[in-house]
Amino acid sequence: MQAFIVKKYGKKEKLHLTELPEPKVKENEVLVQIHSAGVNLLDSIMQWGDFKLFLPYKTPFVNGHDMAGVITKVGTRVTKYKVGDEVYSRVGDYRIGTFAEQIAVQENDLALKPKNLSMVEAASIPLVALTVWQALVEKAKLRKGQKVFIQAGSGGVGTIAIQLAKHLGATVATTTSTTNVELVRALGADIIIDYKKEDFADKLKDYDLVLHSSRDKKVLEKSLRLLKPGGMLISLTGPPTPEFAVELDLPWYLKLVMNLMSSNARRLANKLNVTFYFLFMRASGKQLSEITKLIEDGVIKPVIDKVFPFEQTNEALTYVESGRVKGKVVINFKERDM
Repeated sequence: MQAFIVKKYGKKEKLHLTELPEPKVKENEVLVQIHSAGVNLLDSIMQWGDFKLFLPYKTPFVNGHDMAGVITKVGTRVTKYKVGDEVYSRVGDYRIGTFAEQIAVQENDLALKPKNLSMVEAASIPLVALTVWQALVEKAKLRKGQKVFIQAGSGGVGTIAIQLAKHLGATVATTTSTTNVELVRALGADIIIDYKKEDFADKLKDYDLVLHSSRDKKVLEKSLRLLKPGGMLISLTGPPTPEFAVELDLPWYLKLVMNLMSSNARRLANKLNVTFYFLFMRASGKQLSEITKLIEDGVIKPVIDKVFPFEQTNEALTYVESGRVKGKVVINFKERDM
């Protein structure tokens, strides 16, 4: 099969298209013929090596976390799926490799593809939707009447987060650029701040939750200060915390490193009587099945910016890295149904 591999870590490195043998299927796995693969900034971060401290992949490895496709083989202990099923997944850590024609996926990381979505649309969903679900539903337990500030509302996570937060009954504030104001309004945002013209810190206060996605330390500090006492900031960009190190069962010295990295944020949060939490989403077929129901009910709709052919996977990554994406970018195998 054809696959794009990371030969070595580095920001100047490109993925290399190569021929690999068909993946072997273990007893609890299925083999999926990939039709489309979502492209995420996480893919670039993995390629750069920024996360190899706690997610070390031995090179060479196939990149890619999101996919939609059709099952062609099932392991002997698989009970939920059969050959011919259309599925989608954010595949598990240490088992990534969706920038390829085929992939072996653990049964528990899969969900049936929403009936009302194409393969391209389905491939855009898993990573961002699971991130949002684990932030808003699992961790924050967002409730009707609460106020949530979702940063970068026109991005991949933001477009899904706005829709789910509105479904949960929250008042939603978000930031975006001038050109994307109508997009986030159509998704359900109540308060829209054009970050090119306004500072959200001057407009927002007493919020229950912030979904934080900026890498700017000043933005993090201002975001913590707009929470009301008892509020929570969930960061998707860090800094990682000692609790995160415990969740991943990392060695003691990495716990110490993360304690130092997040000390300023946690100290300010304690001073303000709010919670700072770092979220690194995990694969979950069960949660993805819950998201499928919302998609089929019309609660959540994908937002897709561009579709690239498989051969242009490097170009797709470059576009995602530009920071100009509205919603998601997807790569697609042209010979397969979209």
